[in-house]
Amino acid sequence: MKLGTLTGPAMIGNGQGGFALDLIEVDPPGPGEVRIAMAAAGVCHTDHASLRWRGPLVLGHEGAGHVESVGPDVQGLEPGQPVLLNWAIPCGHCFQCRHDGDALCERTHELDVPRLGTSSAHEGATRLRGRAVLRSFHLGTFASHTVVRREAVTPLPATLRTDPACILGCAVMTGVGSVVNVAAVGYDETVAVVGCGGVGLNVIQAARLAGARTIIAIDRVAARLERARGFGATHAVLAGDDEEALIGAVRALSDGRGVDHAFEATGVAALAFLPLRLARNGGQAVQVSGAHGPAALELPQLFWNKRYVTPLYGGCVPARDFPRLFDWVERGELELDAQVTHRYPLHALDRAFDDMLSGRSHKGVLRIA
Repeated sequence: MKLGTLTGPAMIGNGQGGFALDLIEVDPPGPGEVRIAMAAAGVCHTDHASLRWRGPLVLGHEGAGHVESVGPDVQGLEPGQPVLLNWAIPCGHCFQCRHDGDALCERTHELDVPRLGTSSAHEGATRLRGRAVLRSFHLGTFASHTVVRREAVTPLPATLRTDPACILGCAVMTGVGSVVNVAAVGYDETVAVVGCGGVGLNVIQAARLAGARTIIAIDRVAARLERARGFGATHAVLAGDDEEALIGAVRALSDGRGVDHAFEATGVAALAFLPLRLARNGGQAVQVSGAHGPAALELPQLFWNKRYVTPLYGGCVPARDFPRLFDWVERGELELDAQVTHRYPLHALDRAFDDMLSGRSHKGVLRIA
């Protein structure tokens, strides 16, 4: 039976800071592609930033749903199967993918073969009023349906609901992977985490899983620090405007020398190098948030033998990492449900953004189906 084009709602960014609910057309999947009926999508600060990316743009990059149909040559997926999407889509063949660098795939854009005669790798089987439309991170999860490459899809265990599992595809993977894959935090080590939002809490959870002895949560909001304790922080430091006082407090909690690993998860460019001042000599500073913009660094902050790392997507290798996350969740070692504090229908994205930016919500999820 020939599969037809589907029409459904999607949140479309206009590239100038605005967005609106509109109808898109989603074609059947081509070779190596899968059409997904979206069920739930996480909302984060990257989605808000994407409102000023080139538009029109189907928003959303964190989501889970069910396989609606598969294209030719797609193996291991069946209609109705629950799945998780990942936004750093590996090709499986380039230099980086062959060396466990899936998140750094050199061919991911090249492999999004242009369709409908368009010239952009982003454009494909999705149209807005008859014209191909861009999709955030080649996904566009704030929509009823999306067509993605097979490599973007990981089957979910039947026991794991799409909501809250959708947040595993970004916030959880980024935070946990930065600890486990990139920093390689070890047993009895000391950790500081600047910023206790969605990603920061998962850094804290992963440090607890790794057996860290001291986990210092740092934030300007007292309520976030209380949540951080619930996720595994052993100490909490309420940050103010006095950076020297903050550094002194962290050193006092880490034998006077600074922590083994310091993570920044605020998204504030001015704080990107703060972890270097919190880490001991020979320690590691990890800038997890991917903050953009200028930041000042005095070279002595790198003294002595300190390492500064800016990982992408927690060094995610989907085939290795997502089954591990699923297992931790199912065993109760990685808290998932408690991270989602607010849920919204697709048409209430404006409210989801307002709650996120004001700090009223910790992690919001759009329920799409």
